[in-house]
Amino acid sequence: MPKITIESNSDAHVEAARIQQQIKDYLGLRSSDLIFEYSLYDGKTKLDLITLNPRHNQSFLFRSETGADKVDALKKMWEYVQSYKEKENSYTIQWVTNNERELHTSYFRASNILDALEKLYYGRDRNTITVFSVVLNPVS
Repeated sequence: MPKITIESNSDAHVEAARIQQQIKDYLGLRSSDLIFEYSLYDGKTKLDLITLNPRHNQSFLFRSETGADKVDALKKMWEYVQSYKEKENSYTIQWVTNNERELHTSYFRASNILDALEKLYYGRDRNTITVFSVVLNPVS
């Protein structure tokens, strides 16, 4: 078995940090408004990129990618981030949480309406949100 040195492990962390920063900069988000969440899925690394909306204090899924390791998943996410506006439709979703009265408006890029709703519902009980409308935005 090949020995893993601290230097090569450190290089992977440096590479991961560099790509994460590229993604944050490209999206124009503050570090506090973007979460890189990693998990193992079928022996691979799954990366969920989550955005936080400080206005209504909610989190939403931006995109999930799977790779051989953390750096591979990040590279795939970086490729997606650079071209997602050309590849996916824009949706506007109006919704309210069950414990509030204020109507919220959120925007998602997704391949279809169901994917947009999955991003809205990510990480929460579907019964805690009432969706009032989902609109496919016109292409500009």
